[in-house]
Amino acid sequence: MQTIEKPSLLKLEGVKKYFPIKGGLLQRVQGNVKAVENVSLEVFEGESVGVVGESGCGKSTLGRTILGLEEITDGKVYFQSQDTQALSSKERKAIKKDMQMIFQDPYASLNPRQKIGNALEEAFVIHTNLSKEDRKQRVVELLQEVGLKEEHYDRYPHEFSGGQRQRIGIARAIALNPSLIICDEAVSALDVSVQAQVLKLMKGLKDKYQLTYLFISHDLGVVRYFCDRVLVMYLGNTVELASSEKLYENPLHPYTKALLSSIPRPKMGGKGERIRLKGEIPNPANPPSGCPFHTRCPIATDLCKQSKPEWKEAEANHFVACHYVGKELN
Repeated sequence: MQTIEKPSLLKLEGVKKYFPIKGGLLQRVQGNVKAVENVSLEVFEGESVGVVGESGCGKSTLGRTILGLEEITDGKVYFQSQDTQALSSKERKAIKKDMQMIFQDPYASLNPRQKIGNALEEAFVIHTNLSKEDRKQRVVELLQEVGLKEEHYDRYPHEFSGGQRQRIGIARAIALNPSLIICDEAVSALDVSVQAQVLKLMKGLKDKYQLTYLFISHDLGVVRYFCDRVLVMYLGNTVELASSEKLYENPLHPYTKALLSSIPRPKMGGKGERIRLKGEIPNPANPPSGCPFHTRCPIATDLCKQSKPEWKEAEANHFVACHYVGKELN
């Protein structure tokens, strides 16, 4: 089944997020850190879309911008065909129930002085008219749904392991039956065995509640297992988008090829050898001209330095931004 045949749930059009750099006596704006630069993406109902890239590529900022945790600089974010920037505060509150987030550090996202039961009840206090008894019953059901017990209701965050705290984060995310969940490095802080358990739980919840995931991660192995499609970002820009199968079997962008070559393999040799990129990631406050990747690209030419490549469909449902699509690396 092709995920692209499903209805669109989330649509991004030219989304930008800049952070101003201030300096001087009057703290005037002297420049901008271009964390997200002209990102366009369509996420369809019921699919899981992975967002990958090196640290600092803008993937977490993109997720926070979609949710409204960061104010958008330019572009459009459509959720369920609604322009989220054009909504009133009342309308925005209504759709926030349908957009939730699972954070990387579950302990930091929980109040250490608040019992878990009370923390999970907050969503029902704000968004529903349930009685106190009904709220508690719903929280107990949520705890059981994610593999915890009723007795955990009265415990504090420090009394849980990292995996259990992430289960609590998942329970909080699904409390209001959302349509979209943004996972910001949701399993990166967990041991491998616990990762597998949490990913299995999230897959089960996806099928049960018809959830859609935007899965932000630096772990390419996890993304391949969990996601239907994958978006690759570099220096705030999108460089490639394809189904998980296509991207891992036939990457087209030099940066994607280098990323995938870093995945550990039992045997290395021949085409499986690591592609090592030279140099450092450019400063997002002063990005290079032309293709943002040309300063580290092994096949860059003068054209790459002068002209930014177009975002184009190289083959069916496989998009890439490169002047030399498919050219083999030396």
